Amino acid sequence: MPRVRRETTSGKRVVYPNLQDLTFNEVKAATDNFACESKLGEGGFGLVYKGKLGDGQEVAVKRLSRSSKQGAEEFKNEVALAARLQHVNLAKLLGFCIEGEEKMLIYEYMPNKSLDTYLFDPVKRWLLDWEKRVQIIEGVSQGLLYLQEYSIYTVIHRDLKASNILLDIYMKPKISDFGIARIFQRDEIEANTQKIVGTYGYVPPEYVKRGMYSKKYDVFSFGVLLLQIISGKKTSNLYDDYKSYQAYELWRNDNCENFMDSSLDNASTTCKLKRYMQVGILCVQERWEDRPSMLEVSSMLKNETEIVPTPGTPAFSTNQDEEDKQKYSSSSHAEVYSANMETNSELIPR
Repeated sequence: MPRVRRETTSGKRVVYPNLQDLTFNEVKAATDNFACESKLGEGGFGLVYKGKLGDGQEVAVKRLSRSSKQGAEEFKNEVALAARLQHVNLAKLLGFCIEGEEKMLIYEYMPNKSLDTYLFDPVKRWLLDWEKRVQIIEGVSQGLLYLQEYSIYTVIHRDLKASNILLDIYMKPKISDFGIARIFQRDEIEANTQKIVGTYGYVPPEYVKRGMYSKKYDVFSFGVLLLQIISGKKTSNLYDDYKSYQAYELWRNDNCENFMDSSLDNASTTCKLKRYMQVGILCVQERWEDRPSMLEVSSMLKNETEIVPTPGTPAFSTNQDEEDKQKYSSSSHAEVYSANMETNSELIPR
């Protein structure tokens, strides 16, 4: 397992390369004493605040909830990974604060918040035209490709979803939240875990049934996200509203326009719509072996002359047996978070 190198001397602060080590008072001042007006949102980790550092840089501060034991583990994971992952389509970690019981992460500020803010809003969805959606789809695919193939680690994110896709001032996407990510060894094909983590609707069947995960975990999540971006519909109910099977039927009958978000102008789309639906359906295949790699996904999205394989019926379709459906529903009907990535580093308070 790769180690996070650090230099520590008794009584001195922890040093991480390229990260600012901020005091509690510095963060307190940046967020105007964590004012309600500075609050951006709330998640399993804790509260997120907008702040401005002494040099004028705007930041997003994730403040760990003191009552969350899982959050403390996620904090370790996020620092260990995010500090060493550098890509235009990943949210950039700028610094951290560890002081007493306080643990905070300081990220670059994304003025347009997260993708779900627009995608599932009846008014704001109109701001996401087809060109912007294509930009977001391709940007997320490049971020995942970096994590799986080109970063110093092979990283499985395990919680890719619309709320974890942040949008910069140009509406370009950045993948965020590495609290439950796992590092893969380069020669690993798959691994097993005893705890089911992730978010309902984005978790692949082999993970729910057997605790098995691989790089194809994130491929499945990407497929769900891709179909959501096209349709503008969230996964609110596994069998009534889950869109992969509907997408498959419409794609197979050459009726893709009826799957498209109603806010989009049919005339503004191209043959990319059918192609993107086909790629999305391939990504949510039942067997992980039938899903393409992110390298193949990226190539199919960008190269319009490349032949895209014909997909089979997607996972969790209406022809699945009731036992599989019941098992999935009982284990993933709510968001479950657990930090399982073991690192060889420790975060030492001031």
